[in-house]
Amino acid sequence: MLAVLRCDQRPGDLAGGNGIHRTTVTRWVREVVGLLAARAPRLDRALKKIAHKGGGVVLLDGTLIRTRRRTGKENRKNYSGKSKCHGLLVIALTDDRGRLLWVSAARPGRTSEITACRHDQLTAKLRAAGLGAIADLGFVGLDYSGPDADPAVITGYKAARNRPLTRGQKLSNTALAAVRAPVEHGFV
Repeated sequence: MLAVLRCDQRPGDLAGGNGIHRTTVTRWVREVVGLLAARAPRLDRALKKIAHKGGGVVLLDGTLIRTRRRTGKENRKNYSGKSKCHGLLVIALTDDRGRLLWVSAARPGRTSEITACRHDQLTAKLRAAGLGAIADLGFVGLDYSGPDADPAVITGYKAARNRPLTRGQKLSNTALAAVRAPVEHGFV
């Protein structure tokens, strides 16, 4: 069953090679996915575990997992205009070494990273656990509570069309990118 999940092997091909029916393989795959989902940590528990171990910050990133294009109108929600392909969006939290702590439920590809985080109430749960998150520019505006607020999500600076980045802002973005490097390897 893991061959279907890991290698994207078709259930019909796997069934034919083992002398069982395709629907049996599909049922087994759904059961395995259910078991894996039941063992996955919940967001609040994962954050409390990091806070209990003395961690102060987690790394936040999102990725689009490409899927095959299906026919029909119901698949339009899986098309990501940003990436120009069909897929499912997943948000992940890692520790400062890049070890995967939590993965969100897969959402349609048209969903933005900020919308997915707001749906999971990520900033409220980070504040409740006493943690902060370092994220890329895709999360700018996720945790804007005013200029004097203590942010739970720290992002870099984004240049505007008529407002280029200053030297200090570029240096800050470089420092944040160096700290965020381990989260980019969490999806591999």
